[in-house]
Amino acid sequence: MKGPWLPDRISAGSALRKHTLFICLALFFLAFAVRTLTWQDNKRDAWKVQTYVTSGYKDSAHQLARGDFKTFVSDVNHLGHPPGYPILLAALFKTVGDSNTAIQFIQTVCDSAAVVVLFLIAGELFQIGVAVLAGALAVLSPQFAYFSVLLLPDSLIVLPILLAVYFIVRTRSKRGLVAFLIAGALIGLSCWLRANALFLAPFLALLTPFFLPKGKRLPAGSAIVAGAILIIAPITIKNAIVFRRFIPLSLGAGQTLLEGISDYDEKGTLNIPNTDLGIMRQEAQWYGKPDYALLLFGEDGIDRDRMRVARGFAVIRSHPVWFAGVMGQRAIASTRLDPVPVLQPESPVSHKLDDSLVRSIWGQQPGEITSAASERSPKATFTVVDNQWLRIDADLANYGSQLTTSSINVNSFHDYVLKLPFKLESGRAAVKVLGAANNKVIATMMIDLVEGVQDQPVNELAIPFVSANNSQVRVVIANNASSGPTMLVGPMQLDELGPGSLTWLRFVRLPVGAAQRFFTTAWVLPFVVIGIVVLIRRRKLQELAILLAVPAYYLIVQSALHTERRYVYIIHFFFLVLASVSICWLAESLKGIRRRRVE
Repeated sequence: MKGPWLPDRISAGSALRKHTLFICLALFFLAFAVRTLTWQDNKRDAWKVQTYVTSGYKDSAHQLARGDFKTFVSDVNHLGHPPGYPILLAALFKTVGDSNTAIQFIQTVCDSAAVVVLFLIAGELFQIGVAVLAGALAVLSPQFAYFSVLLLPDSLIVLPILLAVYFIVRTRSKRGLVAFLIAGALIGLSCWLRANALFLAPFLALLTPFFLPKGKRLPAGSAIVAGAILIIAPITIKNAIVFRRFIPLSLGAGQTLLEGISDYDEKGTLNIPNTDLGIMRQEAQWYGKPDYALLLFGEDGIDRDRMRVARGFAVIRSHPVWFAGVMGQRAIASTRLDPVPVLQPESPVSHKLDDSLVRSIWGQQPGEITSAASERSPKATFTVVDNQWLRIDADLANYGSQLTTSSINVNSFHDYVLKLPFKLESGRAAVKVLGAANNKVIATMMIDLVEGVQDQPVNELAIPFVSANNSQVRVVIANNASSGPTMLVGPMQLDELGPGSLTWLRFVRLPVGAAQRFFTTAWVLPFVVIGIVVLIRRRKLQELAILLAVPAYYLIVQSALHTERRYVYIIHFFFLVLASVSICWLAESLKGIRRRRVE
């Protein structure tokens, strides 16, 4: 298994010194370019992901931006998240105003820098082939790019944690503890943005025997923990002063623990709701306090969170074996890549959606939608309500199409916008526009429940799309990772906005989008497993321990709680390095086989 990609003695980068700066710059700008194209595709809809959470962050940021510091530090309604992201937003609001584009720019820059740091980590552990390949895979990853344009802090935590690992890798065989103190401080900084890494510093300290020499393990581990405590302490002290309680970072462990249990209680025998809204309503009913149904943490918020934690632990004590199985299933599920949108082949709509020159070319009333549909799910129920709505009680297929309209004539390479009122009553749904000839998705809008409200609002959907080379399109209403959602669909209307622009970018978008489709399959995990086996066979156990430390933490700790893959997607940065190891090993092995055949 010997090869130039993985020598007997891992060099700190003799091959890297000459070309490091050029490679770093190339990776950064390529990553930023891919993320900019992703932003183009998603800029109109990014705010719709976790809208309630984003509005909470912005509300907290506006409190700080207008100088209402007392409310900012004492508002228990915003205690569900650490204060770092609102502080960042407040700084942006004070300089450039409430601009989603500015927020997304900062996040894409940080995510592009994270790609560079990943390359540097791989370069410290292996030689340049593995490092460049890992960086290139991170550049292309649609998951990394997509999460960086959401108005959420998940992508921002990646850079400080990767930097922390880089400091540990760089100084693992050198004297001094400053680098380990900085590593801990960087982990603490990530906790200002999201609380998920709260125990990462002590976890890494416990793992120091696997990647540090004797005599350095205890001092280095202590320095990592001390650095994290120093950065996290101001939040803990503030909470103690303001709320008279010990709250290390934020609230929220209670509902995520309960929802994580409910996610796998398919029969509902534990009587635990699987959404924030469901928990709030249940507590309002149990305790006879209607205000509990309005806010997750409002009245008695701290006590309610602790009651939720106690309730969750009571379930775990009663069903320890079952809960261990739940953690295992959730950990395995977390290793899969999220099926996020890849780059569209065409640039997004460039016209304003409210342009006075738009021309309506097609429309259907609720009764016509179902009667003229080309396809309907036989297991779904369709009911016209008051001649204004089409009610769909969907089937149980998680991603099943419920209704597909007949073909609609359009002009090629023109901008359009599909408009319709849509009210989601339960579950999750998606409205898609497909090319009629090839059934390729041209545009998608996902609809989630709005949490914290008694009655779900009517969403006036406006779905812009470019027709590309299609002469006909169809509209599809489908489930979106949800079994049996219910929804109300109003009159549909399709407006033509005019000829499309930036069509030349399709020559960039097509190959990048094609490459990104590999990341929406399960191809990465087998290569990760092969990479682990290769490193074990080569006795590169320190390197393997470093690459698996952060993933192990997230898979163990986060598997106890309700988890969305964006919470833990940092693990895939390290998985890409392992995949790169296996790909380089396979390439070297094939070269060796070919060489022996020639000889």
